[in-house]
Amino acid sequence: MSRGFVKEEDQEEPVIIPPRAAIPDGVTNYVTPNGLQELHLELKGLEKERSSISIKDDTEKRRAQGLIDGKMKLLAERIQSARVLKPEEQAQNEIRFGAHIKLKNLDSSQIQKFQIVGVDEANIKMQKIAFVAPIARAVTGKKIGETVNFKLGNETRKLEVLEIKY
Repeated sequence: MSRGFVKEEDQEEPVIIPPRAAIPDGVTNYVTPNGLQELHLELKGLEKERSSISIKDDTEKRRAQGLIDGKMKLLAERIQSARVLKPEEQAQNEIRFGAHIKLKNLDSSQIQKFQIVGVDEANIKMQKIAFVAPIARAVTGKKIGETVNFKLGNETRKLEVLEIKY
């Protein structure tokens, strides 16, 4: 049928699926064992949410299902591409993926603690930084006592590695 015979109000707006955290092209999707478990729990939650949709209007129900289906598809792709790196298998004396680290800003004496994790697990409130974040890249490979000059905008911070735990 020609588009000219379709009522404007009968046309559905496309469902917009929010993107997941970006992984740069060519970068492996590393995750901690905990990060992979969180992805699987998220998928189960979406499956439960989809099965319990109680919207009566067919159009709205279809849109809600489409949104959840889109999220599940992106999540399934992320799980499929995940490569688990176990923190205990990393070099224990240097900063690697999965490390809990403590840094000291030598200019301000401020202490900063965080864990280096996968992009989906990253959460600044929980002190988890993605391995692709500039600060994580800057300190990777460093050992206790070493310093790194971390450029942040126009400022360069001199950071000392105080602690590494796995």
